[in-house]
Amino acid sequence: MTRRLPAEWEKQDAVLISFPHKNSDWANDLASAKSIFLRIANSISYKQKLILICDDIEATKSIFCYHDKISFVKLETDDTWIRDYGPISIFEDGERKLIDFKFNAWGGKFASELDNAVTKKLHDKCYFSLSELIKEDFILEGGSIDSDGQGTILTTSKCLLNPNRNPSMTKTGIEEKFKTLFGTKRVLWLDYGELEGDDTDAHIDTLARFVDSKTIVYVEGFPQMLEQLKSFKTYDGKNYHLIPLPLPSSKYKNFQKLPATYANFLIINHAVLLPIYDDKKDEEMIKLFKSLFPTREIIPINSLRLIEEGGSIHCSTMNIVSRETL
Repeated sequence: MTRRLPAEWEKQDAVLISFPHKNSDWANDLASAKSIFLRIANSISYKQKLILICDDIEATKSIFCYHDKISFVKLETDDTWIRDYGPISIFEDGERKLIDFKFNAWGGKFASELDNAVTKKLHDKCYFSLSELIKEDFILEGGSIDSDGQGTILTTSKCLLNPNRNPSMTKTGIEEKFKTLFGTKRVLWLDYGELEGDDTDAHIDTLARFVDSKTIVYVEGFPQMLEQLKSFKTYDGKNYHLIPLPLPSSKYKNFQKLPATYANFLIINHAVLLPIYDDKKDEEMIKLFKSLFPTREIIPINSLRLIEEGGSIHCSTMNIVSRETL
């Protein structure tokens, strides 16, 4: 048996979104929350299939003009950060399968019982085209790992080795776990870097991301993290091409700093959804991403409302890889 964890730029069947509702943390300004999620959902469904979880199908449908590629699913959720409780796609002997990891809301910080049940309920309703669902009693959030599709996982020790996740697991134990689950050949651990205001304990998708197997974009402002990135080598022993992403100017809500980052972008079929923040660096980042993804449309989305609740575009979505291997 051979397994592989695909890269995000590989062909996808669908993207999952969990829509804000009155019992979530968005309730204090639900209209503005729905507006940003509507923008994300429309941008995705213009390109590919979208599976949209909501608490009221008819009411949610009524605010969409375009339904052809959207499946509306009524499910109860605690919150909207489906990157961390949705299924993780793998290939096993060339066949797509999905892994349902345990979710404890970033170390028990928030309620998680409803979110933790979402993947199985979607599978039971056959939204994953009968692909096998593997239940794994290991706490892992999708935003905590990034794959190059060739056997390398990029992650952070602050998150994966945090005692609020899998306290009995050592670094070696987690690497062996990944080898079994994902066919991982190596894990690149970042020991430094964390955004102020981030509840995830330094998810990698807020700090550094693969854009291809030899290129990593990274958030500026963490010198020790950069030194580690410089020490990492590609499979052929060369340095990675490292591209800096500036931090937006500081954003605040109720005097609390918000975790704004351009690293929380989403790659979909033929496009990249790029978070922007009404910031003077936005235009620079749009130009940069056009150069990084010349064959994909760059769709900038104002994500200030998202970071008010602690996440951004990548956190709000989960890709389901195509059943067709590359």
